[in-house]
Amino acid sequence: MIINGKNRQSIWYDASGDQVFIIDQTCLPHEFRVLPLENLESACVAIQSMQVRGAPLIGVTAAYGVYLGLREGPDSLDRTCHALAATRPTAVNLQWALKRCRDRLKGVPLDRRVELALLLAQSIEQDDIAICDAMGEHGADLMEQLWQEKSQSQESLNILTHCNAGALATVDWGTALSVVYHTVQRGVPVHVWVDETRPRNQGAALTCWELGQADVPHTLIVDNAGGHLMQEGQIDVCVVGSDRTARNGDVCNKVGTYLKALAAYDNGIPFYVALPLSSIDFSLEAGLNRISIEERDSDEVTEVVGLTPDGLPGRVRIAPPGVRTSNPGFDVTPARLVTALITEHGAVEADTGAISALQGLGDR
Repeated sequence: MIINGKNRQSIWYDASGDQVFIIDQTCLPHEFRVLPLENLESACVAIQSMQVRGAPLIGVTAAYGVYLGLREGPDSLDRTCHALAATRPTAVNLQWALKRCRDRLKGVPLDRRVELALLLAQSIEQDDIAICDAMGEHGADLMEQLWQEKSQSQESLNILTHCNAGALATVDWGTALSVVYHTVQRGVPVHVWVDETRPRNQGAALTCWELGQADVPHTLIVDNAGGHLMQEGQIDVCVVGSDRTARNGDVCNKVGTYLKALAAYDNGIPFYVALPLSSIDFSLEAGLNRISIEERDSDEVTEVVGLTPDGLPGRVRIAPPGVRTSNPGFDVTPARLVTALITEHGAVEADTGAISALQGLGDR
């Protein structure tokens, strides 16, 4: 991704100091801060506190967490994987990465585990970049086709996205925003409608910041405005990411995604989900009522984080003291509302047959 005119990743390994670094996303958009992951505990905290977030990036961070844990003790593979697995329950990439690490390392002699764990984490990191790049190209094919239909009657292709499914949610490029970036590279004039994405405002804080760094035209809207804009003909297509997708095409993504899909369906607007194969849970036949939905802290609902009038970061309470809250982090969009899934292997129908045919393609 472009940050202050330079290419940066959300996570990387610095061989000169044997250190893993991340962009601390809890500081954005007000401060760009790079944070070292010193050990297993700091990797767990980074995932749990959402210093890193987004299903693909969580998976890569977990792989580096395994390396950091084994660096502390090469015989701690099971304990390390257990600690990382407990950090966040919904994103399937976390379990995918840990299973991959466990399967590759459990038979490796202790004196070689640390070295191979690092190589595995670096491989998963580079794979993620290539996968997101390919996903963006496949998605751009769809956006170009749509633009050919729209170009005679409007000035830009209007894409609505929800939450942050950009480079900050992966190592680089992103999932949904990779589609945007590749479409822009092809010369298509793009405008992005950005949902604020309450309660943590990842759209406002992260997606707007990321699109601004890349000079992609965009407009921030409140979460409830999307349906109105669709009725007004101001949205041509929706592209979102996914934290877990079931074999039948049900998509679990940031809470509020389901409502956007309903509005898109009612207005005849394509609704695409961009995701790597590692975000598909092939063991899960359907997603509705079967995916564990993370319930997050009440203060995310009752308080707003931002800059105070004196320019310092702060929290402001917006609800009465003691109010009862519910804060599910995700919802499930039924497959019938999804136009297609955009993967690194191309766009496929959101149904059991098409998705089952993908199983095994992502194995290495």
